[in-house]
Amino acid sequence: MPVTKTAKRALRSSKRKEGVNKVIKSQLEIALRVAKKTKSPKDTIVAISLTDRAAKKKVIHKNKAAHIKSSLSRLAKPQSKAKKSPKKTSR
Repeated sequence: MPVTKTAKRALRSSKRKEGVNKVIKSQLEIALRVAKKTKSPKDTIVAISLTDRAAKKKVIHKNKAAHIKSSLSRLAKPQSKAKKSPKKTSR
């Protein structure tokens, strides 16, 4: 248990932050599970957005966020590559 007044204040603050961080982390984990299961672009974008927010608030490390986004982007890639038509130039 904290002894000093400052330490007691810091404990209250850290408990509040722990609660907020837990909510952010659980939302992220759920979004990642859904995105990996459905593989839809909409779910992938939501998961990437939550990953960025968690990294910005320093709930997860920025390199972990990059790793997660990289794996999600591999899921979002289209399976069949459409052939692009060449541009017509007018002279």
